[in-house]
Amino acid sequence: MARNFKDLSEREILALAISLEEEDGRIYGDFAEGLRETYPASAEMFEEMQAEESEHRSSLIETYRQRFGEHIPLIRRHDVKGFVQRRPVWLVRPLGISVARKQAEVMEMETRRFYESAIGQVTDASIRKLLGDLAIAERKHSAMAESLEKRLTPDVREAEEIAHRRLFVLQIVQPGLAGLMDGSISTLAPVFAAAFATKSSWDAFLVGMAASVGAGISMGFAEALSDDGTLTGRGHPWMRGLVCGLMTTAGGIGHTLPFLISNFNVATSVAVGVVAVELGIISYIRYRYMDTPFLSAAFQVVVGGALVFIAGILIGSS
Repeated sequence: MARNFKDLSEREILALAISLEEEDGRIYGDFAEGLRETYPASAEMFEEMQAEESEHRSSLIETYRQRFGEHIPLIRRHDVKGFVQRRPVWLVRPLGISVARKQAEVMEMETRRFYESAIGQVTDASIRKLLGDLAIAERKHSAMAESLEKRLTPDVREAEEIAHRRLFVLQIVQPGLAGLMDGSISTLAPVFAAAFATKSSWDAFLVGMAASVGAGISMGFAEALSDDGTLTGRGHPWMRGLVCGLMTTAGGIGHTLPFLISNFNVATSVAVGVVAVELGIISYIRYRYMDTPFLSAAFQVVVGGALVFIAGILIGSS
């Protein structure tokens, strides 16, 4: 059972402070390790904060020994009511720089409030002084955590922004674009083949939904199983698979939904318009994130889409 903070003795408060400093120091070490390859400047800042947390822990242990002896009881943050439950974001790889900085702000603010509250529960002068000094240090840490990004030089900030953009492209844009292209283009043939073969909007809608969902599941698993992201830096495989699968399904459903219109000619005309919009979006994404000239991207996508579209109409009309 978790205990109330006000019920802790001076000995237990010091033991809890030692545990908090050790935990925070290890988390900062994990942040530094997770950011070292992509964000080296920020990793160095977290290493500095880890070293300071180690110094705080040493000071607390020395005071504890002088006051209570060698044995330090194991009291952790989840043993005491009032602490915020932390998600283990520091274990995620690749680690996002904004997530790490935000988590650092929360950690420092919570530790500072702990020290300020603890001062009111102890009577020993030396312990009160140490807790007061640590509260001031944590207040400085809190300001440091809030200004982590501001402390970076313009060159370093630009380098980290480029690295962040590269990770975004690898982990989100590439699998999403692959799914959108597959869903938008590969489902054209079955949808329009069914439409021109049956002249029925509902039949075309059912075929389109089946093709879109099936393609989404297939592409999602294919992307998730392609690599685990360890060497390529492409992120968690199941997240990539989810992005790819959802975008594949969305790409196919886009030109399938118009066939909910009962009038076949109107439904077909709207679907063709949606296809044109989809191809334009794909071309823009390739231009915006993949450094492909817009006209070149549009030509490649439109030619591929047109060939599949014509194949579907010819097969459905035969």
